Amino acid sequence: MPAASRPTVGHYCGLFGIFGHPEAAYLTQLGLYAQQHRGQEAAGICTTDGTRIQRAAGMGLVGNVISPRALEAIRNPVAIGHVRYSTTGSNCDLNVQPLLFEFAGGQVATAHNGNLCNASLLRKRFEDDGHIFQTTCDTEVIVHLLAKPAHQAKPDSLAHVLGHLQGAYCLLVLFPDRLVAARDPYGFRPLSLGRLGDAWVVASETCAFDIIDAEYVRDVEPGEMITITAEGVASKQFAPTNGRGAACIFEQIYFADPSSTVFGQNVHLVRVAMGRRLAEESPVDADLVVPVPNCARCASIGYSQFSGIPFGRAFTTSHFVGRSFIMPNQADRDWAVKMKLRVIKEAVKDRRLVVIEDSVVRGTTTRGKMGALRRAGAKEIHLRVASPPIRHPCYFGIDFPDPSRLVATGRSVEEIRDYLGIDSLHYLSVEGMLSAVSMPKEKYCTACFTGDYPVDVDHPVDKYALERRQLRMFK
Repeated sequence: MPAASRPTVGHYCGLFGIFGHPEAAYLTQLGLYAQQHRGQEAAGICTTDGTRIQRAAGMGLVGNVISPRALEAIRNPVAIGHVRYSTTGSNCDLNVQPLLFEFAGGQVATAHNGNLCNASLLRKRFEDDGHIFQTTCDTEVIVHLLAKPAHQAKPDSLAHVLGHLQGAYCLLVLFPDRLVAARDPYGFRPLSLGRLGDAWVVASETCAFDIIDAEYVRDVEPGEMITITAEGVASKQFAPTNGRGAACIFEQIYFADPSSTVFGQNVHLVRVAMGRRLAEESPVDADLVVPVPNCARCASIGYSQFSGIPFGRAFTTSHFVGRSFIMPNQADRDWAVKMKLRVIKEAVKDRRLVVIEDSVVRGTTTRGKMGALRRAGAKEIHLRVASPPIRHPCYFGIDFPDPSRLVATGRSVEEIRDYLGIDSLHYLSVEGMLSAVSMPKEKYCTACFTGDYPVDVDHPVDKYALERRQLRMFK
C-alpha cells in the first residue's frame, strides 16, 4: 500500500475537561493523574480565560510534564487535558495533545481518544488541495475540516464536521469561550459528564471525578455533542444511532480502572463476575489461585470465590514501571515485565497454581511470566484467561492491528498452551464474557474476539477497507 494511504496515528488515551472553576488547570492535572493508566507517553493541558487559549504539554508522565510553574502560567477557569498512548505511528512532541491551532475562525484545541478510520483519506484530500499538516496523528484532520470555509458557514460547524468522521472517537474541543464534548454514534469509548459545585466536568473514566470529589451525572450518549458555556450545558444529537452499539468490552477487561463506572457498570464487579464464570467453565484441582498483577486481581477474586481454591500471591509488583501492554515496542514490554513482576519463590514452590490473566495478546510476555514461575519451582501451572482468545485486529484504537502478531491467530488453544509451556490453558468463552456485562450483547464491540465488526467492512482483516468503505464525501 502506498505511503499516502497508510493510516495515521490512532489513540487509546484519557480525556479530562472542566468548565467554570478557578483552579481548572490544577484539577485537570489531578484528573489526568487518575487516568495515567490510559496513556503514559505524553500529557498536556490547554486552558482559556475566555479570550485566549494557553497550552502546557510534553512527552512523559503527567507529573514530569506539567510542573507547578507550568500550571501557574496557564491558570484559567476552563481547561481540557489529555494523556496519550499512540496505537500506531510516531511518538513525538508534535503529536502531543491537546493540539492547539489558530485559523480564520480563531483558536481551537482538540483532545481525542479513539481512532478515525477515514483519517488518511481525508488527509490525502486536504494535502492534494495544498494543506500542510503539522502532525502525523489523525486528530489533526478534525481541525482542517473545521477550518474549511464551507463548513464554517454552517449554522453549527462543529456538528457538521463530526458528521464526516468515521470510526471511534471521544473528543474534547476547546474554543476560547466554550468547551465541547462529543462521542461517536457507536459509543466505542467511554465519556462521562460530572459536576463539581457550579463547575461541569467531563472525563474518560469516573475515577477522575473521584479524585477531585466531583459527582457523576451521566454518560455522554453515542452521537451526542455537549456544549458547555457560561450560560450552562446544551446537548445536541449530531448523528443518529443505528440501533447497534459498539462499547469496547476491552475497557471492562483491561483498560479501565477497577474503581471506574464504565458503560453503566463498576469495572471491578464486572471483572469479578468474569472470574467466577471462568471458574465455572474451567475447573481444575490446584492449591492456589494467583493473579498476574494488576488487572487480573479482580478476576482472580471471582475465580477463588467460585472454586473455593485459596487466593494467593505469586508476584511482587513494582509501581514505578508502566503497564507493559501499552509500551510502544516489544523490547520495552519485555523489559517492563522483568522490572515490574518478580516471583515470590517460597510462595509457589511445589504448588499447583491456577494463574489468572485478564487477556493474552501477543503471548511473549505471558510466556516469560509462566517461565519465571516454572523456574521458581511451581509444580503445575494452569493458566486461566478471563477473556476469549484475541484472534482479530482492532481498527478502533487498541494496539493489535496486525493479526500475525496475535498469539491466538492461527493457533489452537492446545498449540498456545504448548507455546506458553504450561500444564493447561482455558479462555473465558464469548458467552461467559457477555454474561458479566449488563447491556444487550449487540451493544458491545467484541470484534477482536469474534471478527464481527460493528462497522461494515469488505474484508474483516483488511484495515484499509474501513477507510474505503466509510469515507463520506465532504461537501
